[in-house]
Amino acid sequence: MKKKWAVNSAFMALYAFAAVVLCWVIWAYKMSFGERLLPFWGKAGPALDQHFLIGQAKLPATVHYFSDGETDMAAPNYPMASMVWFQCVFATVAAWMMFVPLWLTFSYTVGAFSLWGGGFLFHWGVIDYSGGYVIHLSSGIAGITAAYW
Repeated sequence: MKKKWAVNSAFMALYAFAAVVLCWVIWAYKMSFGERLLPFWGKAGPALDQHFLIGQAKLPATVHYFSDGETDMAAPNYPMASMVWFQCVFATVAAWMMFVPLWLTFSYTVGAFSLWGGGFLFHWGVIDYSGGYVIHLSSGIAGITAAYW
């Protein structure tokens, strides 16, 4: 692998991680671990307040009923900032795990088949030796689609 490609891949991963970190602390942490908005979703809100981050970590208040009574809310012995960061790492991995298969299935395969797999572009005489159409154009359209949604 060429050095510049390795650096590019490293910066792409760094960008994705940074983008998830920003989204996570601006609105997504509280959507995941905050007050309930819908049965399956929490209310959005920032997790950046100093008093919030230095306080004791709290997991969502869930009451479990057992035959001998109910449990209290789980309260681990570390600051909320550790909880926010710890959960952010899982969110980053989940974002990649969801995006990559979706992009591969609905973007890359369409372009590859249309051009290299004998699809309509191939029959129209379009030639793409370097992947400019399959990779760059499909990625751009996927980005526009994601931004629109």
